[in-house]
Amino acid sequence: MDYELALDHALNRLHDEGRYRTFIDIVREKGAYPKAVWTRPDGTRKEITVWCGNDYLGMGQNPVVLAAMHEALDAVGAGSGGTRNISGTTAYHKALEAELADLHGKEAALVFGSAYIANDATLSTLRRLFPGLIIYSDELNHASMIEGIKRGAGEKRIFRHNDLTHLRALLAADDPAAPKLIAFESVYSMDGDFGPIREICDLAAEFNALTYLDEVHAVGMYGPRGAGIAEKLGETRIDIFNGTLGKAFGVYGGYVAGSARMMDALRSYAPGFIFTTSLPPAVAAGAAASIRFLKGPEGAKLREAQQLHARILKMRLKALGMPIIDHGSHIVPVVIGDPVHTKMLSDMLLEEFGIYVQPINFPTVPRGTERLRFTPSPVHDAKQIDHLVRSIDALWSRCALNRAEASA
Repeated sequence: MDYELALDHALNRLHDEGRYRTFIDIVREKGAYPKAVWTRPDGTRKEITVWCGNDYLGMGQNPVVLAAMHEALDAVGAGSGGTRNISGTTAYHKALEAELADLHGKEAALVFGSAYIANDATLSTLRRLFPGLIIYSDELNHASMIEGIKRGAGEKRIFRHNDLTHLRALLAADDPAAPKLIAFESVYSMDGDFGPIREICDLAAEFNALTYLDEVHAVGMYGPRGAGIAEKLGETRIDIFNGTLGKAFGVYGGYVAGSARMMDALRSYAPGFIFTTSLPPAVAAGAAASIRFLKGPEGAKLREAQQLHARILKMRLKALGMPIIDHGSHIVPVVIGDPVHTKMLSDMLLEEFGIYVQPINFPTVPRGTERLRFTPSPVHDAKQIDHLVRSIDALWSRCALNRAEASA
């Protein structure tokens, strides 16, 4: 095989389809986010506003978080020095897991290098813990869940997105004695819609199935203490929660939370946990401080401000006839429907108006639904929202995009 030629074919295919991904080189400035500095390919620099980040509440620059990280860094140094089994479990990791267990009202939690790894490692390991396990997965589940479900021997059933009738039919068709698990999300990040948590828990109780809920885009954002949509609903029947420390909490890492016995089994069997270096103590300390902060009244204020800014942005884009998707969450997708046009708008917003929003293309979203995905935060102000709305309106008109057609 001509390996270089094969690589060229693979990359050219992405270019031809208009969905080759370009990394935007930015530097955030502490205390000034969402402002950042973009370094162009030619080395010149431009001040921009980030509108597509996952630091949903600006906690990546919160003084409480930074102080905790500095203190840990000064006390114990940079890395953890090992896996969790071999010298890499510290007081900082234990404190973080205690905060996470408390957040979700569970007995225990396990911290992983990322929420992707946590999903992949946990879902694949559950098949080893429960021989014959059948996993029922929403068709729009995140790639990390899909990978975890696919790995290892075992049956899987894919139910239509949020379709309870289809899920019930799949559950009813299988052996009542077989172990079962329903895997789904609370907030689906590309459309910003919600999973029917209560109804799925009802089905799980009826068919004796475990529940696995990915709250990655909801933790920190919803609920009285920021535990997510399940907490907002008062739903306590979730068996395993998955979440991230890298979005609303503003740091890095992922986790699962559940019963002490479930976490002990995962700790003992999951290769993705056993054979990887643990988080640096400073990162664990910062994450724990962020969770504590967002559990309190100041966290509630940030959540309220974020929701207000999301509502304002959606209202103003709707008034212009923009083809947005609005399910009431904090995510604001504007559907363009073509990868070339999406990239063009993204590039023009960045170069001409200093607005950074990354194009979202296949396979992240289905072909024909390519979009710009805006994530307003409490640290975006009214002037920045106004600038965004006016800029995208001007470009939309200039590019002669038909709003009604795009919306359809």
